[in-house]
Amino acid sequence: MKNNKAIKLISNLLNILLFAVLLLMIFVVISSKASGGEPNIFGYQLKSVLSGSMEPTFKTGSIIAINPNFDVNQLEIDDIITYKKDQNTVVTHRITEVLNNAGQLMFRTKGDNNEDSDLNPIMSQNVIGKYTGFTIPFVGYLVQFADSRNGSIAMLIIPGLLLLGYSGLTIWRAISEIEGKTKDKSVQH
Repeated sequence: MKNNKAIKLISNLLNILLFAVLLLMIFVVISSKASGGEPNIFGYQLKSVLSGSMEPTFKTGSIIAINPNFDVNQLEIDDIITYKKDQNTVVTHRITEVLNNAGQLMFRTKGDNNEDSDLNPIMSQNVIGKYTGFTIPFVGYLVQFADSRNGSIAMLIIPGLLLLGYSGLTIWRAISEIEGKTKDKSVQH
């Protein structure tokens, strides 16, 4: 009897876990598609780390959270910022120097793993967020995959199929158990 309760509990937990994974995958795919890139959660943008320039602070393939609602005038040396290097390139590096060039606020940056500072100072209007200190290793690979067409399809279909398969197995077991009890009652009479 205790064995059946334990199996039922594990079964319910697995069902909940699969459903949660499906919901998470749906959220990641929809959020990344809606934002045109990385997802947003509670006002923070999640960015995938695509290079090792900031190791060991965060590893390649990690996901980091940046705050897009910050006061650029409050940024200081050692803050980590995300900025647009050009139209298609977003970089996250540490501020090494704050410059004021004829009233124009600019920042000199450097990747923690780079020997030299970045060539050009970053204009304050190109800064899109400040790193919050929140990092999850390896999830960036998943977000990048979800951003692709095949990844979006796989991220929705695979957990859904797993959930359907597990539900089918659960139903099959329940029917087998009912049939077994019915056979036992007919044998006893």
